[in-house]
Amino acid sequence: MKRIPLVALSLALAGAAFAASAQEAAKPAKKPAASQSRKELRNEAKGLALATDVTETISANQLEIANRVLTGSAQCEFNQSVRVMPVDAKPGHFQVSFNNANYLMTPQETTTGAVRLEDKRNGIVWLQIPSKSMMMNQKIGQRMVDGCQHAEQRAATQAVTAAK
Repeated sequence: MKRIPLVALSLALAGAAFAASAQEAAKPAKKPAASQSRKELRNEAKGLALATDVTETISANQLEIANRVLTGSAQCEFNQSVRVMPVDAKPGHFQVSFNNANYLMTPQETTTGAVRLEDKRNGIVWLQIPSKSMMMNQKIGQRMVDGCQHAEQRAATQAVTAAK
């Protein structure tokens, strides 16, 4: 029996799903069948989103970036906080929590060397530089929270200040 690599299988499934969605998009819009309730449609959409999350692969470069992500709680401006935790079952994935919202984020490569975590589905980005971190909403082009510091960032900032 021939074994198919998981990545090849995932790509084949994604290609088939894309082809099917392209065919559906070409058809004129029609109303959902009376037998399919709104709840069933929502569950189907959630299933497709979950399939997208599961098939996202992490490159070696992304895993290297993941090793530089500061985890734990970061204290931010205006008495706010952000919590960054690795997802145990998914190496290279992080759950970032802010204001009762959780985002599943993956590292993205940057030209500046900054650590960038991104939730592509929601358009949320967590940026980490040596002195601070911030969260941005790319969809509306606005910072959600700024001036966040993990303990390591506070120590680095204090060391620079003391050296002056």
